[in-house]
Amino acid sequence: MADYRGFITYTGSKNGVRISVCSSGIGCPSAAIAMEELTRIGAKVFIRVGTTGALQKDLCIGDLVVATAAVRAEGTSKNYVPLEFPAVADLTVAISLVQAARKSNLKTHFGFVMSTDAFYGNLENLKRWSNFGVLSVEMETSVIYTIAALKNLKAGSILAVDGNPLLRLGKGEFEPGEKTGELDERVKDAIREEAKIAIDAIMIMEKNPESVDRTRDREKHKKF
Repeated sequence: MADYRGFITYTGSKNGVRISVCSSGIGCPSAAIAMEELTRIGAKVFIRVGTTGALQKDLCIGDLVVATAAVRAEGTSKNYVPLEFPAVADLTVAISLVQAARKSNLKTHFGFVMSTDAFYGNLENLKRWSNFGVLSVEMETSVIYTIAALKNLKAGSILAVDGNPLLRLGKGEFEPGEKTGELDERVKDAIREEAKIAIDAIMIMEKNPESVDRTRDREKHKKF
């Protein structure tokens, strides 16, 4: 479909349902650009499929995380709304991801993630958010949820755990924990599986269109 500045996009279909896949590089600025452009050509449902670093000991490499909400520890979304505005998944998308993930053999966790601008972050800060119960850290979900809420879109996020930056906390500010990246077979398998889950979630929503199309209700709420 397109290939410009790393935003490689393919469009296909499954059972007559058109599905587009777009790469957006790394970080919230690029994710916001991709989302804004795709919205302009008619996209209404967004599912982030990516990787994440675990912040809890019970999250293992190769596990999956469905992000129900995201901490806005990045700068891009602040250009849209104040920090007090929550970054929350669309309920229909999140439930569809949960339902689709139940068919997978991979362990799937559900909860909050943190989106940050720093790929190499301060481990003490990550530890702080871990203590708050945040499951993992990544770099895009919060702005996707924020833009979706502002534009009456629907968004969810499913992530493959590729490491845990806290496993060696205290041995040096920038020394990593167990981080395997996408070359590890466990991570490769998880990425393939989460992509299938995302597609299955889309098909679940397609079978129940009334739960997906709530744009009119949202418009009514904005006009009171």
